[in-house]
Amino acid sequence: MTTARQISDAELAGQPAAYWTGVAYEALIAYTRARQAEKGYTQPQFWLLRNLSVNDISPDGEGMTLPELQSAMASYIRPEDDLSAEAEVLVERGWLTRDTEGRLWLTEEGERARVDLARNAPAIRAALHEGIDDADYVTTVKVLQRLIRNAGGATV
Repeated sequence: MTTARQISDAELAGQPAAYWTGVAYEALIAYTRARQAEKGYTQPQFWLLRNLSVNDISPDGEGMTLPELQSAMASYIRPEDDLSAEAEVLVERGWLTRDTEGRLWLTEEGERARVDLARNAPAIRAALHEGIDDADYVTTVKVLQRLIRNAGGATV
């Protein structure tokens, strides 16, 4: 399937959603990760900070082991992501600490970094949503949710 030629609406209607969602996923992840790399961090590093912050995803701000973090991120971590290596970078930066039981904890400096890194998200979103009005975006997400339900999957 190629987008080099103009594809009619009738042809598009017959194409597999799985193909297009896969292409979209890879392109969106690549774009997001490239913008984050330009700012000096990785998406998994940001996720580690978020999962350990009581002000974000963590319900209690308690430290977590790498297996616990891997489990918490199971629905979005990519197979090539090495949480151990990513955590080591954050420990070296002073954004995380590790206790004697191997639990990672967010430091005050790490929390400040999480807040600072989160400021990049609106610009990334704006670039990706350029030329797409909110109504079209909402319709697209609703269609995707319906496809997911039709395939027996769960939606949020």
